[in-house]
Amino acid sequence: MINRNDRPISAQALSAQTLLEARDLRLVLGKREVFNVPQFTLSTGQVVALVGPNGAGKTSLLLTLALLQHPSEGSIHFNGILSRRENTLQLRRQMAVVFQEPLLMEDTVLGNVLIGLRIRGVPAPVARERAQVWLERLGIAHLKNRSAIKLSGGEAQRVNLARAFALKPHVLFLDEPFSALDYPTRQALLEEIGEILSETKIATLFVTHDYTEVPYFSHSVLVMVGGRIIKNGSVTEIFGDVTVPRRIPAPWKVV
Repeated sequence: MINRNDRPISAQALSAQTLLEARDLRLVLGKREVFNVPQFTLSTGQVVALVGPNGAGKTSLLLTLALLQHPSEGSIHFNGILSRRENTLQLRRQMAVVFQEPLLMEDTVLGNVLIGLRIRGVPAPVARERAQVWLERLGIAHLKNRSAIKLSGGEAQRVNLARAFALKPHVLFLDEPFSALDYPTRQALLEEIGEILSETKIATLFVTHDYTEVPYFSHSVLVMVGGRIIKNGSVTEIFGDVTVPRRIPAPWKVV
């Protein structure tokens, strides 16, 4: 697995193109602190992998940054605009989230890809054209009239991804979208999504507990343990090489 995107990005370039910025972000549920993250930034064209063991707080942080969950403390700015309860929906519509479970509706494949576009008020002809483009790009155009509940796991996740990309989001959140797939399907999708992100330059936060997925398209890595970021750096800085063999320890383990 070769990391084709492990190239340095200057701090000046990142600060000039920052899309998402969070400061002093903290989430407490009951008496438990789920995460405490002093700073997070995501810039145009940047793909950041957030890795860590199960229960580290990765998904909770993703949901908070995606404005689907309110933090207990801290601020989130999107395109320089402070997120508030009154503008959350407006800002959220410039984002897209892909979860591990596709969460498809009982509709056709095409209908599922169109739903987000309809909600956002995209004119019907434009929406259908955009949906068709992404169905073809992800190799499922031949399934567009099939019921989404009759798809295989890999086909369903491709629909889920097509639905997200069709929205033309400024920021994309991927929450372990490949973990439930069989190995050949997972490998194919990792390579395809890597190519798409390279082409579209969509700023992306990619959450995974499987660190072997990271080199396919990530520029930098955040390692989260116990609700805190304990390491951050480029793929090579975290893993030691652009190739990540399965035999090396995960970056959150003590060696």
